[in-house]
Amino acid sequence: MAIAPGRARRPGAGKRILEPPSQEELERCPFCEGREAETPPEVFSYGPPGRQPDTPGWSLRVVPNLYPALERQEVVIHTPRHARSLVELSSTELSNVAGAWTSRAEAAHAEGFQYLQVIVNEGADAGSSLSHTHSQLAWFREQPPAPASERTRAGKCALCELLGDTSMTRELGLAEADTTILALCHPAGRAPYEVLVAPYAHEPEPWGMALEIGLDLAVSCLRPLHRIEGPVPVNLWLHCATFGGDGHWHLELVPRLTVFAGLELGAGVYVNTLAPEQAAEALRGG
Repeated sequence: MAIAPGRARRPGAGKRILEPPSQEELERCPFCEGREAETPPEVFSYGPPGRQPDTPGWSLRVVPNLYPALERQEVVIHTPRHARSLVELSSTELSNVAGAWTSRAEAAHAEGFQYLQVIVNEGADAGSSLSHTHSQLAWFREQPPAPASERTRAGKCALCELLGDTSMTRELGLAEADTTILALCHPAGRAPYEVLVAPYAHEPEPWGMALEIGLDLAVSCLRPLHRIEGPVPVNLWLHCATFGGDGHWHLELVPRLTVFAGLELGAGVYVNTLAPEQAAEALRGG
């Protein structure tokens, strides 16, 4: 990772934001309540007792991805109302999202899948094709390459070592939950304001309350980012161990304030225009 503030002034480097919804978007969104017939049949939902599947009245729905790239992919529709970002969700709605991720992880494990990849894309520049807030769940038979590369090597966990640096966590820390889970600006962030959320302890899986706490911490960092930069596109994902395996779970939040070009994709050298210390100061004050 390299820090190059001047690179933010190069031609074409202007940031993009999530535009307000158009009337056409509001009238045609297939994820809004009342348009259940426009998605594949739901496989999971939260709603009142007695509600029939694929009818109004739900508070969260999970449906198969209409355009899957893998054997199994699902879409978690976070809310029946037309919200466009995680920051617009209530605490109850965020709890529902984390609960749905946990329930679908249990279903994936029961069906022999070893890994559930959780992804949130907000905005077209982050890869989202529909603006209504939702997440993607990809079921894998084995752990995919990115999280697999983070496995403990020779008894050492890079994330444990990073979180054990108390001077760094004090400087870059943003929020903490019960002294067990920390949100901080990533010391080697690929983009401005990149946030890492992880437990101090070496915990392989987050399913359940830990995931709910972690998601809430991530969104608590996204809110000041929206105040500082506006509603910018972001990617958020979860990395953890395979079911029953070893690893150190964490959430990564990457605002799309820069374009990853040939230097980043070809050489693996990410040029960040904002030092993590400055990003942390701004988010704490935002």
